[in-house]
Amino acid sequence: MVFSLKNDFSSGGHMLIAEPLFFINEYLREINSAIEAHCHRKRLSRIQQYWMSFCIMAIIVTNSVCWARFERASIGKYSFAALSWMFLKSKIPWDLLLQMSVTVIIRRYGIIEGSLGIDDTEKHRAKSTKRIFNTHKIKDKSSGGYINGQSLVFLVLITKKITIPVGFSFYMPDPEVSAWRKTDKKLIKQGVSKQDRPAKPKPKKEYPTKSQIGLRLLEQFKNTHGQVRIQCIVADALYGDKRFVNSASKIFGGTQVISQIRCNQLIRFRNKKISVELFFKRYQAIKQTIQIRGEPVKVTMASARLHVHAHGKKRFVIALKYEGENEYRYIIASDLSWRATDIAQAYTLRWLVEVFFQDWKTNEGWGQLTKQQGEDGSNRSLILSLLTDHSLFFHPDQLARIENKLPACTVGSLTKKIKVQSLLCLFEQIILSDSPEEKFKEVVKAVEDNVIVLNPSKKHMVGRYLGDFKPSPHLKYKNAA
Repeated sequence: MVFSLKNDFSSGGHMLIAEPLFFINEYLREINSAIEAHCHRKRLSRIQQYWMSFCIMAIIVTNSVCWARFERASIGKYSFAALSWMFLKSKIPWDLLLQMSVTVIIRRYGIIEGSLGIDDTEKHRAKSTKRIFNTHKIKDKSSGGYINGQSLVFLVLITKKITIPVGFSFYMPDPEVSAWRKTDKKLIKQGVSKQDRPAKPKPKKEYPTKSQIGLRLLEQFKNTHGQVRIQCIVADALYGDKRFVNSASKIFGGTQVISQIRCNQLIRFRNKKISVELFFKRYQAIKQTIQIRGEPVKVTMASARLHVHAHGKKRFVIALKYEGENEYRYIIASDLSWRATDIAQAYTLRWLVEVFFQDWKTNEGWGQLTKQQGEDGSNRSLILSLLTDHSLFFHPDQLARIENKLPACTVGSLTKKIKVQSLLCLFEQIILSDSPEEKFKEVVKAVEDNVIVLNPSKKHMVGRYLGDFKPSPHLKYKNAA
């Protein structure tokens, strides 16, 4: 099986994807060198590099992680079974791939400092999914209802040059806690007092919260890429609790952690506990212009260093409202020595994580079609998708623009260009072959046999029983009546 697959990848063939573009091959070679330097016995074999480079190219061309689509894109050159076998059985060091890819990019772009953003996102799945890893009931923000899907927590490195995903983990709520919360809400509506309601079950280690996952991702990044100086850590209100803020700051030696708190969070002012919303209603906010991701934006802002009751210590608290908004949001920072303007501007970096989500879901396969089963299926397919994102930083156009301090290309425009380049590469193979006409006929036949699939229509009734639409002789008397 392995021998035949190696022959397939090492020989030329009639493919819609003529071959992976050279920058993908270069990217995989650098990853392999990094793995070899880290642990020699875990280096990628030649066949594994062939397979991964083809998968990255196929993800870009088909915008999916689907072996059937990959087979069609290769015009049958690589079979569904062979691709799937490599994914499931080949001894690829999956635990090192993303880590070494980040190392390669940090080295290539000379990154010495940056900020880390933490956020979570969802992947919708079918209602009756049973074999997809960690699917559960999720609140749908767009409709207000509930869907079945997967939740993921991402860690993203934001630098002056580039923004890249550096870590991820799937989240699964504790079923017992979820059941307790559902029952507790019903009892509250019925007016049952707290002492008469069941106590909350103790959390289990196998079901970490999103905050705990975020801290674990920060620890992993620190241990692997400790040479990168982290200027600040930004996260939304979900990660604004005392434990996360204190622990995240401690991991990087007291670095700034910026998050958000609710409007009803209590602060201590003149020996009285009042909500942060009420406190800032008594303060005169100032209208000013701040730089948000390089663009000037008008905001209304007030700030103070306050003792936050839930955190048990002072935080720098900022009430911020953008032009056109009616409600304030309340930002907290762990380091009191920063200026309010710098904290507000740093917090806006969190939205770059949302931009990454949009690019990743739209153009890099995993948000479109990924049906790999089990924990390995979800993790490995996601790693392939993130490696696709990383590989784009090795595209010559992207490299040239970033190195010359020009605006980087969007993921959408780069993937469109790569698709065209892939097609042109196929044309080039045909034209430069010894017999272009014969080569073209072979490609046409391969496309017709493997890519163009004519499906039976249910609209047209040819070949199917339509029914007998005529009077029945033994029922003629009915008309006479």
